Amino acid sequence: MEGATAKAGQVSSGGNGKSAGVRVQDAKVAQYLEELKPKVLAAFEKDNVGSLPRPELAVRIGQIVTTDTEQEALNLLDRRNLVGGLIHWLLHSSPKAPPKPERSAARSGIGNRDATSARPGGESKDDGQGANASATSYSKTVEEAKQTIQPLVMDRLDVSAASQLPRDELSHQLRDIVKEVLDEEKLRLNSPEQIAVVELLLDDMLGLGPLEPLLADESITDILVNGPYQTYVERGGKLEITDVKFRNNEHVLNIARRIVSIIGRRVDETSPLVDARLQDGSRVNIIIPPLAIDGPVISIRKFAKKSITLDVMNRQGNISDAMSTVLKIAARSGLNILISGGTGSGKTTLLNAMSQMIDERERIVTIEDAAELQLQQPHVVRLETRPANLEGTGEITMRDLVKNALRMRPDRIILGEVRGSEAVDMLQAMNTGHDGSLGTVHANRPREALTRLENMVGMAGINLPAKAVRTQIAAALDMIVQISRMRDGMRRITHITEVIGMEGDIITTQDLFVFEFEGEGSDGMLKGSFRSTGLRPHFAPKAAYFGLEKRLLECM
Repeated sequence: MEGATAKAGQVSSGGNGKSAGVRVQDAKVAQYLEELKPKVLAAFEKDNVGSLPRPELAVRIGQIVTTDTEQEALNLLDRRNLVGGLIHWLLHSSPKAPPKPERSAARSGIGNRDATSARPGGESKDDGQGANASATSYSKTVEEAKQTIQPLVMDRLDVSAASQLPRDELSHQLRDIVKEVLDEEKLRLNSPEQIAVVELLLDDMLGLGPLEPLLADESITDILVNGPYQTYVERGGKLEITDVKFRNNEHVLNIARRIVSIIGRRVDETSPLVDARLQDGSRVNIIIPPLAIDGPVISIRKFAKKSITLDVMNRQGNISDAMSTVLKIAARSGLNILISGGTGSGKTTLLNAMSQMIDERERIVTIEDAAELQLQQPHVVRLETRPANLEGTGEITMRDLVKNALRMRPDRIILGEVRGSEAVDMLQAMNTGHDGSLGTVHANRPREALTRLENMVGMAGINLPAKAVRTQIAAALDMIVQISRMRDGMRRITHITEVIGMEGDIITTQDLFVFEFEGEGSDGMLKGSFRSTGLRPHFAPKAAYFGLEKRLLECM
């Protein structure tokens, strides 16, 4: 196909009834257009053409065109233009054309407007954004126009051809159709608004529809869709509701299916919840009815486009300078580190930041449910779990991948999240020469993280005494880094805790740094200080092996 549109272009009727405004590239097509009008009119003599769907019109008129032009062997583009031109003539200029009622500006909210009025409030001055203004700048007007013309635009598209076109080329063709439909519907939009309508249509066709402006906003870290009419975002650590809405539950479900199909997964009644990722690495969780009572729920944890380092976290106040240096040394020295925190506390971001300290000459294997880690080293092997198929077979779990990773000659193994029986294999890997491995776990305090690890080992069905499990944990882990999202929205590292060893049946630990809360400022931000405990790090000998002991002790 040479284009995505199934139309002949703008067709206007002159005073003589001729289609003088048809854009055609061949006089033969224009000639056939006039010759076939009587036959088309006769074919629809008993029909109310205004009530017929456009696809039916296209099929019936296409049969007439095929019959009358088969000797001339019109190419596909000319034939498509001919069919589109006849449809347009039949609906708008023929004796059978249904009367088109005038649209009321009061009813539609988008008719009979001053062409310079770019905003719903009727302001006529340009705010400097020009044609590149976001669709959300004209939310009410543009959204109403888009809802009105979308079915008409989609009827005029060759969807199979459109899906093959680059976004820029499809955008160019859509502009023509949108302008044409707006003229037919007597809707007056200025140029920036027309561009915004095209962008909304493109987002629905190629992107994630109403979510696209939120994904483009770098100040947003989470997008939470609760059914079609309620969408929240997290900005600056605080949740706020948006005016983003979907048409209905099916619209939300279509977006959800588009997300999961990209990575070869599915979401339907047999698999109503799924973890996925966007192409930029953002993590997505989807759950649909009947499990979600009020409509499909989509939760997106956006991945920052700008790489977050420990130095950046230091400048932002997430961590102190001394703590940043200690974590760099710990990562360089090959410590096995577990990052602990609650949901949305920034565990994965911290994991990415710490991984940047890994030597580029090392082979790293990452294992995740939905791949979102973005390591900068050249030698990284990324593994991702796979859910069961429709027959309930073919599932590949985190534990399967950890076992396989041990056969891949890794220098370091990084688990995106430890949540089940894979904890056994992770601990075994840490105890068998894979120093410098990293992982995350959901827990609110370092001691709680150790308890959770112990419980997860029990999930593997291995019947070991509690002391044996704790001994293995103490031998495998070197450090726990606790991160927390506090009530002012700021993420802070609250503990850097070393795992020392065992005393009897108890795992012994020592805090190197803690965050001490001191109060709340007038701006609502919490006040506090990152305090060193002054204890000598237990991993100082390892740091000395890498020539980093002196710098480590200076930080304490």
